[in-house]
Amino acid sequence: MRIAVKVGTSTLTYATGNINIRHIEKLCKVISDLKNAGNEIMLISSGAIGMGIGKLSLREKPADMPTKQAAAAVGQCELMYTYDKQFSEYGHTVAQILLTGSDLRDNERSSNFRNTMDRLFEMNVLPIINENDTVSTEEISVGDNDTLAAIVSADAKADILILLTDIDGLYTADPKDDNTATVIPKVENLTDDILAIAGGSGSMFGTGGMQTKLSAAKICMDNGIDMVIANGSKPDVLYDIVAKKPVGTLFVGGNKQ
Repeated sequence: MRIAVKVGTSTLTYATGNINIRHIEKLCKVISDLKNAGNEIMLISSGAIGMGIGKLSLREKPADMPTKQAAAAVGQCELMYTYDKQFSEYGHTVAQILLTGSDLRDNERSSNFRNTMDRLFEMNVLPIINENDTVSTEEISVGDNDTLAAIVSADAKADILILLTDIDGLYTADPKDDNTATVIPKVENLTDDILAIAGGSGSMFGTGGMQTKLSAAKICMDNGIDMVIANGSKPDVLYDIVAKKPVGTLFVGGNKQ
């Protein structure tokens, strides 16, 4: 399988912005094992701004764009150093790809991206993709790494996109407000009722929310790609998802319904 895994800031860092070592070590171990089994894996990783906040000892997420971009510049170094160190322990080489929305909208640059991805997979390299927050502006304020992951998955012809986040899946209602809310195991159509469930952003240092995840689901479903929302605090769920066991919420790709 060609698998895209998107990991959110809340999975990579603590509320302080410092690295969650346990989660990252486990995530890299599981991904390495799945890669050893013959799967092609790309990792779409948030966390540069969050890690920059921790590295710079900032008390809260910056409100102004230059400081956000400065934090991203510092945090991206920390992020890639961490991934390179972890994956190297399991014998895997990583590559960094930084993208903006305009890169994927431009036909020539998008084609270059696809060619690079194909060659990296041929060379058994694990691509790690993040938004180029240091030069991007619109995407930082939107916090759309979920949608970026979906576009990348479509361009790279992934079989499945797995969004690892801080919740167990798409709930029937906000579980913070409704203790009767349950996880919806499968979505085959993005109905108005499903879209109405989406709320606002989640963690303090992250900027995504269920709205961006449903936007990502639409892109994936329209391109015949399955998408799963699952809890990133338990990286072992990747084994079950790849084995097609019921985990989190599965959004069924259009040509698989």
